[in-house]
Amino acid sequence: MNIEKNTISVQFINRPNRFQAYVKLNNEIIMVHVPNTGRCKEILIPGCTVILREENGVNRKTKYDLIAAYKGDKLINIDSQIPNKVVHEALIQKKIKKLKRFTNIEREKNYGNSRFDFKLTDSKGGIYYLEVKGVTYEEDGKAKFPDAPTDRGRKHLIELIDVKNEGMNAGVMFVLQMDNMKSFSPYDSMDYKFGEALRKAKESQVDIFAYECNVAEKFITISNEIDVIL
Repeated sequence: MNIEKNTISVQFINRPNRFQAYVKLNNEIIMVHVPNTGRCKEILIPGCTVILREENGVNRKTKYDLIAAYKGDKLINIDSQIPNKVVHEALIQKKIKKLKRFTNIEREKNYGNSRFDFKLTDSKGGIYYLEVKGVTYEEDGKAKFPDAPTDRGRKHLIELIDVKNEGMNAGVMFVLQMDNMKSFSPYDSMDYKFGEALRKAKESQVDIFAYECNVAEKFITISNEIDVIL
């Protein structure tokens, strides 16, 4: 998907809290919004180059969103709204092999007390619930999730198991918001309970996908499926 709004590259200064950061733009220090509640500490390092997307909301406190950062030569998108958008695009374009048969794509659909990112339906009425997780953490080309403990993420996995137990299909897709990754794994040392839940989901025949993305300052799109190592 293309990023239609204006983007600029600037120098990152610091991030005092989850939602705010300071950057240097035209020799002026300004505050920007960070659309990601994860830690991103290994990415947002003082002095690194980051990408801002210009926003023009009337009630906004900041003019820009910080949507990506360079980790060395690698550009990593950190916008938490992006994964669902690129998956939606990939589903429409039939880029996800196992999900090609689904012709009806619905977003943010409830199932019982749960809400999943996608509800997919095929021509025979078969239903598939899909949850999407954005991944920004990598170490030596190996992507991991989560970069902070997530009870909510673990709850989603348990709910997907419930879907399987009710006789429907379910999956979780990890969208690696970067390219040239070797593999994906749960980040057990950060949140072992999430890793346990992911392995239990696998045992319950919940599909686990990991796709990396082609990332540039003005676009991001799903590219290759990556090995999942549990």
